[in-house]
Amino acid sequence: MSEPLTFSTDVLVIGGGLAGAWAAMAAAREGADVVLVDKGHCGTSGVTATAGPGHWWVPPERREAAVADRLKRSLGLGDPDWMRRILDLTWTSLPGLADHYAFSTDDKGEVQYRGLRGPEYMRAMRAYALAAGAKILDHHPALQLLRHGDGSIAGASGIALRGERPWTIRAGTVVLATGGTAFASRLLGSATNTGDGLLMGVEAGADLSGMEFTNYYTASVAGTNMARSMAYSFARWFDADDHELDIPNGPDVTPHLARALLKGPLFCRLDRVPEDIRQVMPEVQPNFVLPFQRLGIDTYTERFEVTLHAEGTVRGIGGLRVDDEECQTAVPGLYVAGDAASRELVTGAISGGGAVNSSWALSSGQWAGAAAARRARSTGARQKDLAIATGQAGLMPRLSARSFDTAGAVQAVREELNAYDKNTFRRGDALAASLERLDEVWRELADHGQAEGRAALRLREAAALVAAGRWSKAAALARRESRGMHRREDAPGLDPRLASRQRAQGLTRVFTRFEPTLAQAEVA
Repeated sequence: MSEPLTFSTDVLVIGGGLAGAWAAMAAAREGADVVLVDKGHCGTSGVTATAGPGHWWVPPERREAAVADRLKRSLGLGDPDWMRRILDLTWTSLPGLADHYAFSTDDKGEVQYRGLRGPEYMRAMRAYALAAGAKILDHHPALQLLRHGDGSIAGASGIALRGERPWTIRAGTVVLATGGTAFASRLLGSATNTGDGLLMGVEAGADLSGMEFTNYYTASVAGTNMARSMAYSFARWFDADDHELDIPNGPDVTPHLARALLKGPLFCRLDRVPEDIRQVMPEVQPNFVLPFQRLGIDTYTERFEVTLHAEGTVRGIGGLRVDDEECQTAVPGLYVAGDAASRELVTGAISGGGAVNSSWALSSGQWAGAAAARRARSTGARQKDLAIATGQAGLMPRLSARSFDTAGAVQAVREELNAYDKNTFRRGDALAASLERLDEVWRELADHGQAEGRAALRLREAAALVAAGRWSKAAALARRESRGMHRREDAPGLDPRLASRQRAQGLTRVFTRFEPTLAQAEVA
């Protein structure tokens, strides 16, 4: 193995997607030395680069109405102050990207900031971060965090894929921006998003929130991984005999589609998509039409078979819990941004879709990056202090190292976290059975899993997937009600006592607990 690479920086950003790029730019703009490490290539990896992301772009005079609407649909878990903050920062931030991104204009010549072209957006964000002074290390996945004896963060270590060279970066602060996880569903753009940041964060002492809200699905042409949902708002649905099904489109369409798929093949026609949307689709969602062209299907006239792709925490909600307004976790010096963080504060119990999630990535990235820079510049990297490695499963076996079926572990996650009858239509007994299976996989991996080089990365990815799956199942089991995207067949109604956010943590054993509601806090 090559000689290890070791150096220090003020701020280390782990993850090169939308939130990571915004974080690196914001930290560098504060005058800090910034290094961004990405498992893939910053500018092309992650779900934004394959999409046509919108933003929660609302003029000032309409914001209170937008907040009131979102708060109502958040079912008791949203926070209006956080919603106002991301609306404001989105409004002031996007125009600043103009030096690196060519915004579209409408027929009146007015600049359109809300919807962006994903591939160009991410190329622009890479350029934006570099122009601010950040250093980017592509193909340098992080494997574990480092902490000081007092519990504060000390940096991270990982591996450079070219030459399989180990690296260690001492840092005054770390921003985790590793994205969400689609639980290995093969969702387009999510190949590098395996929940690594969630695992690293919990190992270092952080906790999670909203992990029960991880069962979002998106319709897609069968046999492809292209899950872009705008056009499906106008879809008509059919069974194998071409009988049109009475399925209403809207935010609650997923259970209807899942029930239809459990009965047999499901088909779709997009002939009701308005002409103006058809015209702009190649620009706002450039990848959408490609599967149709490849399969020889006329996108807007012919019937085609569909499936549902699980999006897990990507368009779900769960992630590391933010502990303050600067997106710091419970670990001093460890910040979190984008889909690696819980988005309950701004979305509640429903998905943030594309618009709110993109604005959250933009905003949380900047808050975390700027705060990380300020803290790092005041404390320094503390290079002479002891740095303790926090990585466990897949790096340091609890018992003895021996062969482990990494592919089998990933497949177990797919089966337990993507299946409609286990994840869309939840029941206590099925959730408990899934958790028991994942617990068994975790014990084997934690007791005996160990590898080097690229194999170590794959093993850590499997560990992160299994860990995220366990937190999701445990949280869903504990929330004995149906709220937002979390639906319990054995508890179909809302329970007012559970109108609060639920924390999850633990590795050997998973623990969950509900935060006190406002009413409970006032009584206490």
